[in-house]
Amino acid sequence: MAFWQLTVPTSPETSEGLTNFLWEQGALGVVEEEGPLAPARLRAFFPDSAPSTDLVASVREYAVGLCALGFSTAPGAVEIAPLLEEAWASAWQQSFPPRAVGRRLWVKPPWEAAESPGRVTVVIEPGRAFGTGHHGSTEGCLALLDESIVDAGPDRVLDIGTGTGILAVAAVKLGAGHVVAVDVDPDAVAAARVNAARNDCADRIDLVMAGPESLREVRPFPLVVANLLAHTHLALAPHYRRLTAPGGTLILGGILEHEDHDVIAALEAAGFVPLGRLVVEGWSSLLLEATAA
Repeated sequence: MAFWQLTVPTSPETSEGLTNFLWEQGALGVVEEEGPLAPARLRAFFPDSAPSTDLVASVREYAVGLCALGFSTAPGAVEIAPLLEEAWASAWQQSFPPRAVGRRLWVKPPWEAAESPGRVTVVIEPGRAFGTGHHGSTEGCLALLDESIVDAGPDRVLDIGTGTGILAVAAVKLGAGHVVAVDVDPDAVAAARVNAARNDCADRIDLVMAGPESLREVRPFPLVVANLLAHTHLALAPHYRRLTAPGGTLILGGILEHEDHDVIAALEAAGFVPLGRLVVEGWSSLLLEATAA
């Protein structure tokens, strides 16, 4: 069996929409790639039964629509090429090597047997939901989570926009008592449920298909994490303050380095004090503390 490999340029503003569109077109897998010297792109794999010219035309049309809405992308650079089955499997799996994150975490896909002595293993299945530990924003959040959870760990954690559930699973593995993980995407909730079970954490993670706005009758959490884009953090700042206990910790990711001053300013206005900042591959993750009520 052969496969198609389709590549398309992307940006932080268009990545989620393009990724969802590629899944809707029948992709078997989608990988986001970026580096210090290479522009960000999505690499998607399709069965060879999918008409290649139709795929390219559809993706270009979608990208043109994003441009018309004012988003930055390059619709003319969509490319497609054949891959043999062995190459497809290798290309997919090689995109998710195991990696050490922070002081204690070892993040790997389920097909990797390698362990890292002295580190806590988090097994994450790459799929439609965001978060494998290989993106700078997720890595930064994981590292700050590792730094924040010490000794017995917080009894309760809120994970907003859980995606694959990687931050929720990592929190439990690092010592948190219980995690409430929310996401508005049903695919994300389904993926997080699978990953929680795979890591033997299902009984300590409550998965809810909802946004933070709907969490009204809950006690504030001593630790809140949210790996979302900068504009979403700005909109959710009042909810972060409502949901974070006084003296509690807030960890935010998914912020481009040049945007983090705007997010910090909005969070300070909402009642948070910045404690730390970690930049990984151009993505900022922030550590903040809620002031006393």
